[in-house]
This record gives sequence, C-alpha cells and structure tokens, in this order.
Amino acid sequence: MSSTALRHSLRRLWALDKFGYSLRVFIALAGSLALCWAQGWMHALIPLFLGVVASALAETDDSWQGRLTALLVTLGCFSAAAYAVELLFPYPWLFVSALALSSFALTMLGALGERFATLGWATLILAIYSMIGVEQRGGSAGLGPEPLLLVAGAAWYGLLSVIWNALFAHQPVQHSLARLFRELGRYLKLKAALFEPLRQLDVEQRRLALARQNGQVVAALNAAKEIILHRVGHDRANPKVGRYLKLYFLAQDIHERASSSHYPYNELAEAFFHSDVLFRCQRLLRLHGEACQRLAEAIELRQPFEYRELCSEALEDLHASLDHLHLQSNPAWRHLLRSLQALAGNLATLDRLLGSASNPDALADEQDSSLLDREPQSFKDVVERLRLQLTPTSLLFRHALRLAIALAAGYGLLHWVHPAQGYWILLTTVFVCQPNYGATRRKLVQRIAGTVLGLVLGWALFDLFPSTLMQAFFAVAAGVAFFATRSSRYTLATAAITLMVLFCFNQVGDGYGLIVPRLVDTLLGSLIAGLAVFLILPDWQGRRLERMLANTLSCNSSYLRQIIRQYASGKRDDLAYRLARRNAHNADAALSSTLGNMLMEPGHFRKQADIGFRFLVLSHTLLSYLSGLGAHRGEGLLGADQAQLLADAERIAGSLDEIAGQLGERHPVAIHSDAEEQLALALEQVPEELDEQQRLVQTQLALICRQLGPLRTLAAHLLRGQDRAAARPDTPGLS
Repeated sequence: MSSTALRHSLRRLWALDKFGYSLRVFIALAGSLALCWAQGWMHALIPLFLGVVASALAETDDSWQGRLTALLVTLGCFSAAAYAVELLFPYPWLFVSALALSSFALTMLGALGERFATLGWATLILAIYSMIGVEQRGGSAGLGPEPLLLVAGAAWYGLLSVIWNALFAHQPVQHSLARLFRELGRYLKLKAALFEPLRQLDVEQRRLALARQNGQVVAALNAAKEIILHRVGHDRANPKVGRYLKLYFLAQDIHERASSSHYPYNELAEAFFHSDVLFRCQRLLRLHGEACQRLAEAIELRQPFEYRELCSEALEDLHASLDHLHLQSNPAWRHLLRSLQALAGNLATLDRLLGSASNPDALADEQDSSLLDREPQSFKDVVERLRLQLTPTSLLFRHALRLAIALAAGYGLLHWVHPAQGYWILLTTVFVCQPNYGATRRKLVQRIAGTVLGLVLGWALFDLFPSTLMQAFFAVAAGVAFFATRSSRYTLATAAITLMVLFCFNQVGDGYGLIVPRLVDTLLGSLIAGLAVFLILPDWQGRRLERMLANTLSCNSSYLRQIIRQYASGKRDDLAYRLARRNAHNADAALSSTLGNMLMEPGHFRKQADIGFRFLVLSHTLLSYLSGLGAHRGEGLLGADQAQLLADAERIAGSLDEIAGQLGERHPVAIHSDAEEQLALALEQVPEELDEQQRLVQTQLALICRQLGPLRTLAAHLLRGQDRAAARPDTPGLS
C-alpha cells in the first residue's frame, strides 16, 4: 500500500465517530491490564475494568473544562454509591430500601436533562458492579478494596477523556455536523422519490417514509445543537466556532427548504405525465441529496467541499423545461405551473445554499445566533422541574417507580433462590427495563440473544486459547467492541460485554463456572423487566396517542403564527422563529417514534395504529406546506391592503388549536366545519391580478386549510375508537 493510500485510510478511520471513543476505551482497558499484569494484581482487574466501563457510560460531550467538572461530580456520585453498597450490604432490609429509593431518585434526574439522566443511570450501574464485587468476596462484613478500585478505574478513564477533549475539542462537532448533512442527504433523496412521474403513485407510503426520515434529521439537528452549545457555543469569537455555527444554521435553512411543499403530487403527475419536468425536479433533488452527503464526508475528513456544476446544469434544464411548458399556453395548467414555478424558485435557493457551503466563512452572520439551552439554569429551576415530574401522569415518574420496584423484586428473588452470581439479575434488569413496552421488548430480545452468542463464543475461545494472557487481550478487545456497537448493534454489544466478563473472571477464577449463571441471571432479569413494564403503570403508546396528536397540531399552529408574522414585519431568523420551527419538527418526529413503538405492543393496544400513521402522513404534509410558506419569507411583505391573508392565517391557526384542544381534553371533534370549507374555497379563488408574493401566500394557505377536514375526520375516529376501547373490561396493567 502506498503512503498516500495509507494516509487516506488513516484519515477515514479517524473520521469515524466511534473511533475516538473506542480508542479511549482501549487505552483505559489496556493500561489497566498492563498495570495489573506487571504488578501481579490480577485480582484487581475486574473492578478496574468495571470502573472504566461505568465511567465511559457516564461520559457526555463537553469542553475539557466542563468534562473535568462533570468528572469530579461523577466520581463523587460513584464513590457515594460504592461505599453505600459496602456499608449496607450486610443488612438486607435496609439495603433493599436504599436500593429502591436511590434507583428512583437517580432515574428522576432525567427531569433535568440528558446528561443528568446519563449520570444517574451510570451511577446505578456502578452500584450494582459494587454488589457484584462484594458477592465475589463472599459478602464479608467490613470495607473491601473494591469501591476504591472501581472509582480508580472510573477516574483513569475520566482523565483520558478530559485530555482527549482538550486535544481534540472540535472533533465531536465535526462528527455531529457530518451526521446532520448525511441525514439531510437521505431526506432529499426520499423527497425526490415523490416526483416519480407515474400515475396513481402511492404518495401516502412515500410520505410516511419521508416523515420517518424527518425524525432522523430532527434528531441530528438536536444533537448538533447540543454539542455546539455545550462544547464551544459560548466561545463565539473563535473562527472555528463561527464556522460551525454557520454550517448549523445553513443546515436548518436547507431543512426548511427541503421539507417544503407547494403542490399536490397526484395532480402534477396527471397533468405533466408526458413532460420531463417532474423528472427534472427529481434529478435535481437527488443531486442535492448527493451534494449533502459529499459535504458530510468533506466535514468528516476536513477536506474542501466542491459543489459540482452538475447541479447548476440540472437547474438550468429544469428552467428550460418550465419555459417550454409556458410556451404551450395550456389554460388547464395555469395554477399548476405557478406551483412548479414556486418549486423551481425553492430549488434554486436550495442550490445556492449548497453552493455557499464551499466557503461557509463567507456566509453572513445570523442576526440572532443564540441557541436555546434546555438545561436548568438555577437551583429554583431544578426544584421546579423535579416537582413537575413528581406525578403518576409523568412518563419519567412511571419509569422511575417501575425500575425501583423491579430492582427490589430482583433483590428479593436472588435472596429467595440464592442463584450463583445473582447480582447479574439486577444488572440485566437495569439495562433491559426501558421507559416503554416496545423499547423494553426490543432490548429484552437483543439482550438474551447477545448473551447466548457471547457465552457460546466464550466457551469456544476458552478451549482454543487457554493462555490467560491471550484471554486478557480478548477481554480488552471485547470491551472496545462493546462501546463501538452499543448504540447501533446492541445484540453484538451484549455478546462483547459477556465475553469481557467471562475472560476477566477467568483471570482470577473459573470462567466456565460463570456460563450457566450468566445465562440464568439474564433470563431472570429480562423476565422481571418485561413483567414490570407490562404490569406496573404501563405506558401504552395508544393510550396517549391523542395527546401526541394534539401536541403536533399545537406546535404547527405556533409555527404558522411565527411564519405569517414575518410576512407582515419582515424576515428574521430569530430564536422565537427557530424555536417554533424546531418544536413543530420535534413533535412530528416524536409522533413517528411513538407510532413505531406502538407497533411492538400487544395487539389490543395498537388497534389505533392505522389511524395514527394516517395522521402522521397528514401532519407531515401540513408541516411541508408550512415549511413552503416559511421558505419564501423575505421575498416581499404583505401590504395593508392584504391584511385579509393575515386574518385568514390566524383563523387556520385557531382551527388547529381548536382540534388540538379537543383531542387533548378528549372532547368530541366535529368532522365537518362549514367555516373552514368556505375559507378554503375563498383561498383557492386566486385572482389573476394578484402579485406573485400574495399569490404564493394565498395558495399555501389554501393547501394548509384543505388539511383541516381530513385532520378533523381522523381525530373524531380516533376518539370514538378509544371510547369504545375504554368501555371494554380493563386489560392487564396497573394504570
């Protein structure tokens, strides 16, 4: 291999988002192994390894200063948990009470934000690791060395993390932006599929796929924002920070343009079946998707991004095709050609935005580049957030209570049957028990399958490689594999962590003797988690579907109000507008995720799934029309003589709020509204003398208004179906 090819391969390896994480874990585990082997401390290997694992699980993105502060807090929590286990272990009733209360409290930390939830979860895991250590030495009274070794392993990995973050501060930002543009590229390619020039195209199915991908884009946008905000968001004078902020805002603009719609697809396909105009639109969108993915690669590899002339040529071909259609002067095409013209204008702006990504430093600074920090800003804020979640209606409260009861039951079970290595039951329960049934079911299957796979591989490798040193190397490799796959391939991750445990225990005892207990404990822990999520305050997605739909409509209403306000006062991408836009897309993504989890629930609880998915298609279509309206802000202002359009937009927003309120309160929803029908008919009557800006606004409002009828119909059917279900005898679940 030539040196150039080698450098290119190494650059691509470095660009992988899991590489840095895996390399830190490798250094931490290999360093611990080298120390224990050199000093003859192999008895300390297991707690050191488990401390490294717990610390790596607790890690969140931050600047090195923030990571250092987080590390000190993490070590404090870990120390308190480890020594509490040591002191309370001889007193079963006191121990189980403390276990239940602490697991509830640590889970409730999720009310303060994602990083607090991660810290609480990792602390609970380390507490169970401490129990395993005490059990290994026979549960003898008095303080053993395990808490100190666990915290030492955690501190060792934490120190590596702080140093790494100081040396490579911008790497996570690059990875998050690359993921964002990659997801945008996939979204654009799916959007291009809507322009397939076929009659009777299954638009609904393709819109559903588009809505699901939109959830991935929204998740990537949220992740990028958090990383930029918490790592480098306050150092705006730094040129690199400014560049990343501009790329992030560019991605937001591209997303609004990409998600916008100006047209009914079936009408376009029917009218222009014999023209190449839809093919031109499809080709240009696909090229834009490829450009986004090449931009993602350029960000990852830290290479210049070159916007290809192919996109500009495709745009020229689209304009030529439109000019040809205009020359034919077909009266039946007049309103559709205007929609196509608006689409072409939107694609031209999208083309310009992607072209500007070649030199993001030249992009104009945002008038308002502030980012919303959702973490608590004061102790009063902390108390208020926790207070709001301390109610049985809170999903977080239900999960915390469920996990506390499940761990207490697991502790009682292991004392009742006295299984070997019984505390692995509790560890399995913590990993498998998720906030909803669908996620728990998925995790349960993956955990059991991964454990079986890991045990079979471990049994085979014990025979193939009897050398303890070789097995120690396998333990390090398995630990690295766990962290490389835990967020994407959990079955493989479980197999890897099972191998690590087997090889570690074989260093100080009999690894073969752990195979059967590990399998039995995994089955028991998974059973407890499954029963807990099924019986204890279950969060059936179908029972809160109407609230999810109400939130989606309410967020769309707020987005519409923000958009139309800027048609009167002028375009400004301020925090209020960006927040309304993001909330609308977040609600759309949350609905998609809820319906996905709903499909994994027992049949009785997913009877409304069909209505839910049809609602998702309608709400995403509504959001597309809103995005189309938002994308053209700034092209002109509505004058005083056009105030009626502002009033019409407010009436539509009021209707969305009305449907949302009736869904949220479970009040009957009227299927038909004469006022909304009359408004839609009035908006569809577009006089020829209107200027293009007013014509576009009125056309988009008409498209939005036409969604109200189908939304009312589905909302009414959903509530009637739920009323019928509520009239039946109660199903299992203490809800």
